[in-house]
Amino acid sequence: MSKKSELPMIDRSVSLSFIAEFSEKVGILTDELRNQILAPRPRKNAPTFTTSEVAELCGLDRGKIHYLATREGGGLPSGVAYGTGRSRLFTLAEARTFVQQVSEIYQSPLVSGSRDADGRVLLVANFKGGSTKTTTSMCLAQGLSLRGRKVLAIDLDPQASLSELCGLYAEKEVDEDSTVLPFIYDQNIEGGLSTVVKSTYWDGLDMIPAHPSLFGAEFHLPAMLKVRPTYKFWAILGQGLEPLRKKYDYIILDTAPSLSYLTLNALMAADAMVMPLVPESLDFISSVSFWNLFSDIAANFMEMEGAKKYDFISLLLSKVDYGTTSSAPIVRSWVQRAYGEWLSTIEIPASSVMSNGALALSTVFDISKADGVAKTVQRVRQPLMEYCRWLDDLYVEKWRLGQ
Repeated sequence: MSKKSELPMIDRSVSLSFIAEFSEKVGILTDELRNQILAPRPRKNAPTFTTSEVAELCGLDRGKIHYLATREGGGLPSGVAYGTGRSRLFTLAEARTFVQQVSEIYQSPLVSGSRDADGRVLLVANFKGGSTKTTTSMCLAQGLSLRGRKVLAIDLDPQASLSELCGLYAEKEVDEDSTVLPFIYDQNIEGGLSTVVKSTYWDGLDMIPAHPSLFGAEFHLPAMLKVRPTYKFWAILGQGLEPLRKKYDYIILDTAPSLSYLTLNALMAADAMVMPLVPESLDFISSVSFWNLFSDIAANFMEMEGAKKYDFISLLLSKVDYGTTSSAPIVRSWVQRAYGEWLSTIEIPASSVMSNGALALSTVFDISKADGVAKTVQRVRQPLMEYCRWLDDLYVEKWRLGQ
């Protein structure tokens, strides 16, 4: 009787040392991919704007912008003539100058030189991966800057995806001392958070980047609580943001997709909250879990932070599939029942451009009209700009009243 042959067992165990080696290997691969995506150097460039696009941003007709740009001694950017010479291209900084000087958009106290009202802190939050949270954070920052606002983005996610979208690469151009972490460790540090603010490729947008070392906050804050039972571990970030409110119209916080100590700090520091939500069943259920967790923890702060209020909470449906087989209509009805007036009437459609842009570490705002995908880009960019306008108008009324 022949002996039955047996296949050797596959060893699937993974040691910590192997993970370290694997991390180094994929890190090299990532660097190679970055160089391919952003060749010849890993640097991002802001888009250019046509006369028509500047006119749209300003709410004026194209002829008016052309006249102001070419008028001798007018003091406005002239741009660069292209094609037959009847059209002009403007840099991002030049486009923002037009918005600030000639548009009908109410300019904030920061631009006018009278900072009576503080800038607002906006938190973009969601515990579900793939919710477009980070992309939405970046698009809000870009969209608000195109209304003439000065924006600070703060990356609180150790994965540092927002930092990458801003052109700052964790572990290559960012270290632990470039993040919020030094302030988390020592609130008396000279200069506070202002010392780690960096400029970006996008005019009007500064940022405080992230780094994997941000995980250190998740050990430090609970350790401090054990030493000092009255330690307000949830209020550290808010304390650090106070001086920056005088320098920016908006401070946008992007957090990790979990209820970490840094996320909790962001929740307590924010004036308003935006939750991007993909209209799919698992995403909806995850959003409900977010509020359950947050309410459980917030209950512990009611006595000390009872006056805490958000200016608004907004649910923004994102990556909405309008195809006939999409589950979006059903899930949208669930979201409407659950969130009521929190649900924005503006929706961001699903688009292959968004997916392709993500591969290039870009958003729809990074793409110039000359890139040849104007209609597809506009389909996503327009509702994002409408949402930024809606959000901005809420605070314009407060600025007018000096609040």
